[in-house]
Amino acid sequence: MTVAQGEVYDNPRCRERVVIRTPAAETGGERTVMDVYVQPGGAVSGAHVHPLSEERFTLVRGRVAFLVDGRETVLTDPGQSILIPPGAKHRWWNAGDVESRHVCELRGRADRFEQLVLRQLFGLAQDGLTTAEGMPHLLQQAVTTMEFRDVLRFTSPAWPVQRLLFGVLAPVARLAGYRGCNPEYLRRKPSLTAELEPLPAEVAAWHY
Repeated sequence: MTVAQGEVYDNPRCRERVVIRTPAAETGGERTVMDVYVQPGGAVSGAHVHPLSEERFTLVRGRVAFLVDGRETVLTDPGQSILIPPGAKHRWWNAGDVESRHVCELRGRADRFEQLVLRQLFGLAQDGLTTAEGMPHLLQQAVTTMEFRDVLRFTSPAWPVQRLLFGVLAPVARLAGYRGCNPEYLRRKPSLTAELEPLPAEVAAWHY
């Protein structure tokens, strides 16, 4: 099942809600644009890299902090934007005390990104099958990481260690019934659909 415009995906662990603005299905699988709403204290599930994709984040409201290759940047004004190139280690979090909203645009492997993040990782979080920070547990992480290593890699432990460890554990995980992306999550309907909120001109200029 492909992702569609206006669909809403929730990650209760990360306190994150995503509304699809431009799905990968409309761009040949190469680009997706999402409105991301984050509650105070909410954050992406862990520091990670996208080996072959770039992301642009543009603030709509609130305060969102980014740590990119060890350098922290806080977006505070609507229209402020940060570009994350392929291979850059990064994470982000709501740095304020009210709900934040930003636009995330990912280019490259967008269809697989939607499958991994919105279907698999959000599905695991909804079912209580992650840590409090939204990270999959060891056997699940092993098989999911190996299947989607071209899309996203968490950065702890270091990738050479993950490649060795998960290369051993992934076959064991599959025998135990774990899947890189659970077919149930591919079939699961989003929590709801929503009307897209308008984008301020200074935000839309980055993405359209």
